[in-house]
Amino acid sequence: MTAYHGLWPVMLTAFEEDGALDLEGVDALTDFYIDQGSSGLFAVCQSSEMYDLSDEERLQLAQRVVERTAGRVPIVAVGTFGGPIAWQGQFIRRMADTGVDGVVVLPNQLVGEADDEMPLRAGLEQLLEATGEIELGLYECPLPYHRNLSPELLGWAAATGRFGYMKDTDRAPDRIFPKIQAITGSPMRMFNAATASALPSLQMGVAGVSPIAANCYPELFAWLCAHHADEPEMADRLQHRLAALDAAIRMKYPQSAKRHLHRRGLPIGDRCRVEEHDFDGYDDLLLTSILVQVDEAKADLGL
Repeated sequence: MTAYHGLWPVMLTAFEEDGALDLEGVDALTDFYIDQGSSGLFAVCQSSEMYDLSDEERLQLAQRVVERTAGRVPIVAVGTFGGPIAWQGQFIRRMADTGVDGVVVLPNQLVGEADDEMPLRAGLEQLLEATGEIELGLYECPLPYHRNLSPELLGWAAATGRFGYMKDTDRAPDRIFPKIQAITGSPMRMFNAATASALPSLQMGVAGVSPIAANCYPELFAWLCAHHADEPEMADRLQHRLAALDAAIRMKYPQSAKRHLHRRGLPIGDRCRVEEHDFDGYDDLLLTSILVQVDEAKADLGL
């Protein structure tokens, strides 16, 4: 089983002005995340605009990240996009063939919003049977509808030994902790998606974090994961700063994150396939403020 810990950014996808994949931009993003301390990468996820990619583009994107990473860190990517379970199992195999270390399953692609966890477990059992020994993951993706997993179902999945990476989107510590308890002793490792509860969840025992804001300043989240235990006072200060910044970076995301990274020097534009926005002077002032706050935080941490 892959070693899962630390910061795992949910990768953005760079696009050309005509909307095609910007593979050189993807290379730059990959290097940036790794150079800034990421322990792994989640490619082909919601932040990657995965629902607006074709199947071939999803595979192409994952393979490009694998090739660029060249073994420096492990990679996971989503492999379930609706349809019959048998078809989804086949696509998981195709995604695994790109070289990713784990293929992530979206529970909301296996059953309808009104279904309980009984048919969901049945669907997961079918996928396990259809995918051999492929290492799988789970992601409580908010779209097309938000399905959080119960500790009981999560404990069952963990006990199969087939699931490694798990991205939790429950956000609140009192809902996260029972899940941590449910998977203790298994190969499954939980990653918190919520910035505001990043530090409390790390203190509770999550393996790491995968927040969208880590696309913009991964080095700060990497430091928090690595040093929250040995520098608690500094970690607490950083946590409050990250929570305050989070609302600003969510403004017009993911386009805002791409604009932020361009201002940090990455050779990518802000083209998106999801809804695009106009940015006015006020928006740019917010992005400037984020840059200043990040630089101040890095100076405080000696980065």
